[in-house]
Amino acid sequence: MMDLAAIRADTPGLASGQVFLDSAGSSLSPRMVTDTVIAHLRRETEIGGYRAANERLDDLAAVKTSIATLIGATADTIALSDSASRSWADFAYSVALRPGDRILISGADYASNAIAALQRARQTGAVVEHIPSDDTGRLDTDALAAMLDERVKLVSLQHAPTNGGLVNPVGEATRIAHEAGALVLLDACQSIGQLPIDVGALGVDALSATGRKWLRGPRGTGFLYVRNELVRTMEPGRLDLHSAQWVSPTEYRLAPDASRFEFWECDVAARLGLGAAVDYLLALGPDEVYAAVADRAGYLRKAMPGVPGVTVRDLGTEHSGIVSFTVDGHEPVALRDRLAEHAVTVTVSHAGSTLLDMTARELPAIVRASPHYFVDTDDLDRFVAALAEITR
Repeated sequence: MMDLAAIRADTPGLASGQVFLDSAGSSLSPRMVTDTVIAHLRRETEIGGYRAANERLDDLAAVKTSIATLIGATADTIALSDSASRSWADFAYSVALRPGDRILISGADYASNAIAALQRARQTGAVVEHIPSDDTGRLDTDALAAMLDERVKLVSLQHAPTNGGLVNPVGEATRIAHEAGALVLLDACQSIGQLPIDVGALGVDALSATGRKWLRGPRGTGFLYVRNELVRTMEPGRLDLHSAQWVSPTEYRLAPDASRFEFWECDVAARLGLGAAVDYLLALGPDEVYAAVADRAGYLRKAMPGVPGVTVRDLGTEHSGIVSFTVDGHEPVALRDRLAEHAVTVTVSHAGSTLLDMTARELPAIVRASPHYFVDTDDLDRFVAALAEITR
């Protein structure tokens, strides 16, 4: 069993007494993560960035090993980046496309992914099409199967959307897409750190993720996984002297592994902090963490409908740690700010972030509560009580 008291003591952000329900936005880092980042920044001030980085080469390599352990991969399939959006785009822009080729995105796809897909289509003459959702709100795998043909080159899947507790059937959708020869890019931005991910079992070709959310890492961190057999066949759209070597006046040689998707310049301190965050999760036991997140979110889904005017907006049959809701007569941003006055931190997801889904449901915005494992039932009860007071 996790020692919740010790975990909360490890989380300086809780010392103020706030109820923190925004791990789907940017979570509270454990003390060891912050200490790791600050220690390296201080070392840079003492000896300079180059020497400080050279002292930590083994530790930087270990960041990839830790991530690989978490998702069932190997270190050579991991490229570190500054965000999930950067990772997603780096892969998507490297998929060869011709006029008439098709990119499929899901109804829950995030705006950054959709915008990148639309730009890529405009540049190449490809087209972007939307995979319908089924009656539960999940990606409709039968509809996906009917859409597939040899022109579909890339299928974008959203594991857990940003605007609600839905979890999509990634493994089944990937199998269907592969039968038609399409590549599958999984956005795990909202699932990494709160849901089990085994890239081998899911079968995805690539996966993008962030560090700042459920992993509890620093902002400005993320990673890209690319299946080992595939990575050696892809050339990223941008290269530098880290992702490739200049071997003659007119030739360069790509890095042999996923590091071909990396640039040399990076925030070393932040990447070390990401490694510390992943190691913290691995030490706690990912399965226990995932169960705790599900427990906290389930508690809210049962308690919140008892507050007059509250409607929980989560779709699907399997749920993540995100609990989305609206309150009659209360605009989401104003409600977020009122909750902040009660020392409760939530956030708002606007229609522009998940345009297809929110437009279909006629929701201009929703409030999002995302309790992590460091939240206890007293916190959850305080949140529900604050809602009840505001809506009274």
